[in-house]
Amino acid sequence: MTRLLNIPTFLLVSAILAPSVLAETTTSKVVAANDIKWGYLNPLRGDKSPGAADLWGNRTTDTATGMLVRFKKGFESPPHIHNITYRGIVIEGLMHNDDPTAAKMWMPAGSFWTQPAGEDHTTAANTETNLIYLEIDSGPYLVKPSKEGFDNGERPLNLHRDNMVWLNNSALVDIKAHDVKLTTLWESTADMNGSMIKLPAGFEGKITTNASEFRAVVIAGSVDYKSKANKTVQHLSPGSYVESSGKMSHEITNSSNTESTIYIRTNSKYQVK
Repeated sequence: MTRLLNIPTFLLVSAILAPSVLAETTTSKVVAANDIKWGYLNPLRGDKSPGAADLWGNRTTDTATGMLVRFKKGFESPPHIHNITYRGIVIEGLMHNDDPTAAKMWMPAGSFWTQPAGEDHTTAANTETNLIYLEIDSGPYLVKPSKEGFDNGERPLNLHRDNMVWLNNSALVDIKAHDVKLTTLWESTADMNGSMIKLPAGFEGKITTNASEFRAVVIAGSVDYKSKANKTVQHLSPGSYVESSGKMSHEITNSSNTESTIYIRTNSKYQVK
């Protein structure tokens, strides 16, 4: 596998002084879906391989990574395992991920699953265009034969969009905006967590954070985005990505007539207002 290089991004870095007069660095980065350069998840298979693009990290090294993976209609992998656990969120199309003998359960956009390391499974796609966000906490991301399977103690999860529970607040997210909803997907012992928020049509507000790691991916709908670091408004469609470190206010507008869904990975509480 090769790392994708030269993904066009808009990167701004600004510095502020903390009350202690020590310099505190705030960074932000935006990757619009239209700017992403695609490669292959398995370059040796060429166009028979799913397409792939790292949004952050590097899936070929020992580091956490978030990537987009797209599948052609009718794709179905042979049974296989992975050396590491991953999480998947459907952005477009219908996806199936389960034991090789399981009946197909097609998961639409907004669905979520986890695939434990060592667990035998197949992955399939069922519409013309199928796109997921895939996330790992360590790498590299490898595909191995089923005969090398093992039990790492985790269990797989398939969470269909229709079975998600949406709330108006939680211990991880402080919501001060009308009609915004959230669902918590996972938490780790390293104080990292993943959640999704739904912004109603016409939403105009901010996501504020002081996290050392804040990463957001547009899953459904679209939003217009700007921040104090990036004052140029950018239109972000599904698959677009935003990250920040330090104190940041992400200004978001949903000017469409449908709600927008955003996945957020962070190591600190954030606020929607």
